[in-house]
Amino acid sequence: MEAAAEQRLLPKMGAPMLALYGLGSMVGAGIYGLVGRAAGLLGGAVWTSFVVAMAAALLTGLSYAALGARYPHAGGTAYVIERAFRMRLLSYTAGFCVVASGLTSMATGSRIVAANVLALIGLPAPSDSMLALVAVIYLALLCMLVWRGLKESLWFNVLCTFIEVSGLVFVIVMGARFWGSANLLEFPTAQAWYETGALILQSSVLTFFAFIGFEDILNVSEEVRDPRRNVPIGLIAAMLGATALYLGVAITAVSVVPWQELSTSSAPLGMVMERAAPWLPPVVYTVITIFAVANTALINYVMGSRLVFGMARSGLLPKLLASIHPTRNTPHYATVAIFFAATALILAGDVSQLASATVILLLGVFILMNAAQVVLARRPGEPPAAIRLPTAVPIVAALICAVMLVSRASGDLRPLQIAGVVVVLIQVVYFATRKSHRTVA
Repeated sequence: MEAAAEQRLLPKMGAPMLALYGLGSMVGAGIYGLVGRAAGLLGGAVWTSFVVAMAAALLTGLSYAALGARYPHAGGTAYVIERAFRMRLLSYTAGFCVVASGLTSMATGSRIVAANVLALIGLPAPSDSMLALVAVIYLALLCMLVWRGLKESLWFNVLCTFIEVSGLVFVIVMGARFWGSANLLEFPTAQAWYETGALILQSSVLTFFAFIGFEDILNVSEEVRDPRRNVPIGLIAAMLGATALYLGVAITAVSVVPWQELSTSSAPLGMVMERAAPWLPPVVYTVITIFAVANTALINYVMGSRLVFGMARSGLLPKLLASIHPTRNTPHYATVAIFFAATALILAGDVSQLASATVILLLGVFILMNAAQVVLARRPGEPPAAIRLPTAVPIVAALICAVMLVSRASGDLRPLQIAGVVVVLIQVVYFATRKSHRTVA
């Protein structure tokens, strides 16, 4: 699977930078609306949803940490699945599912950045062509940044993460004086314990997706110094940091605004700040939203370029995409390929249904990765494990992801149908191009 003289990306990240990379991937603009939807289900006890969701996500996160520390390869998702199951079609499909998830996130994020930037300059209702143009310009700037180098991309990520985390910390600080004014164990209606438990699980399915982003760390693990130590530290620190922020925001939100009002608001944290800091200009949170979404798009760009590079290096994609720039040490052709693919999605318009479908596909990949952890941990001759997980951890994690997948797909069948079409198309492309695939020794 791996050539002795293969080109490799240089390790440049330590644990702190990796943790910020992961935190920036998880803490996006979604929390600004998510807390209101969760409060509608759980009332004042909305914080319990984030605790359960974090525990569920952390189990899969531990599998990713163990695999990333043991197999630090660009495009780690495809590499690990092929190594575990020795099925190139499965590896190809899983890799492209993750790439598709990143592309839809980039396209959606670029359009949101464009809409907010245009609103800031006095164009609150731009034409779709204007919106698409600004979104493509922003994507081109990201392309140049990712092309230039990982170091530059990481420093922009640090800036964006600092701004978006500062926004959430500011919400907590401004609302801290309201703590104690709300019943944090108040549910919407008095119910039996098992009904309350069902509500918590239902809300946890919703908030689970606030923690998606930890998987991005695996695909940049080749560029981490001492990955056996730093990948687990960075990933777990990012998840714990996101949890602390989410809990603080959830408690603050229902303390400042009664959950009954919060659940009906389209901008719940905006309502919180109107009451906790009425002197703050609303434009501040527009700017924070721009940086939060811009950061998510950047991280998905870095992840996608590394995954495409890694798949090409393994022989699953054209060899050209496995090239590394001689001076910048970046996968430059893979970076350009990602730009054109994401641009096509931006020009296609609304990709919300495709985004929902790729979340379903991502849960399927999580199941495969947990299964891969079980297989590789038990197989003789594999590299020594950096962290040893009880077999029950990936098994329980896979079951949780399966429940999340069924729950996500049961409400609206259209994303599930689109996900099925995407998988079929990926496999059609695989068989149509299989003669060009290379077996890398």
